Amino acid sequence: MSESTLLVVGTVAFDAIETPFGKTDKIIGGAATYISLAASYFGKKINLISVVGGDFPKQQIFAMNERGINTDGLQIKENEKSFFWSGKYHLDMNTRDTLATELNVLANFDPIVPEAYQNTDFLMLGNLVPAVQRTVLQRLKKRPKLVVMDTMNFWMETAKADLDEMIKLVDVLTVNDAEARELSGEYSLVKAAKKIMAMGPRYLIIKKGEHGALLFHENNVFFAPALPLEEVFDPTGAGDSFAGGFIGYLAQSNDISFDSMKRAIIYGSALASFTVEKFGTERLMNLSHDEIENRIQEFVDLVQFDISLVD
Repeated sequence: MSESTLLVVGTVAFDAIETPFGKTDKIIGGAATYISLAASYFGKKINLISVVGGDFPKQQIFAMNERGINTDGLQIKENEKSFFWSGKYHLDMNTRDTLATELNVLANFDPIVPEAYQNTDFLMLGNLVPAVQRTVLQRLKKRPKLVVMDTMNFWMETAKADLDEMIKLVDVLTVNDAEARELSGEYSLVKAAKKIMAMGPRYLIIKKGEHGALLFHENNVFFAPALPLEEVFDPTGAGDSFAGGFIGYLAQSNDISFDSMKRAIIYGSALASFTVEKFGTERLMNLSHDEIENRIQEFVDLVQFDISLVD
């Protein structure tokens, strides 16, 4: 069986990050960067759609190419600047303050789908303007086998109508717990999930940061824990790395059953756990498959137990 193709859409950008454990100047970031790098550990047929300015380092694009990521769909606006985000994390590492957001090339981004990207099997729509996400889906001549979308509270507050229309079109939606509550108007995540799935997606993933993730499908619920880590340097990109591991595993297995998605969530959680150990993409660029498999075993050991039910 030939390897499935994966199309990743999202930002390739610069970040400047401050946490209680250190700070960085401009480093490589962006949702599509983390997603595609995480997914690259599962397959080498990854196509990228994004936009950067002339200030984005060519060696970084080359490094992505070496990892099997096709950047023919990465537009380079030579006379413009790349998207930039700066943030400061609080001591709990779950809350942060945005210090700067500079849209730059993202302000007028018109995603072009190269002919070679047509007939993609899996589509991962990273966190982006809902209208841009929809444009990519509309420009594909054939609907992919699975369409996964990530979004955030900002679009719920500034582009709700477009977001609602986009949610109707996807198979899997990923949001965090606060976003699930905002989108549904329900405090209970079980009630929130039912209401959100009624909006269109057949599957819903609710990310809970250091407390793991929930997968919902019809009346089925699966919980994956987050691995307790001794050191967490930078949570930026953890959710995107999770999405990349998730969709990368599914594309490799070419299996979109609920059981396969449960395994994919564990792989996604593993990739996210590596990302937070260093600033930016540093950890994701240098993983070995042994490290990933050992981390997966840690997840298995974390939740595996024997119990005898009392009659």
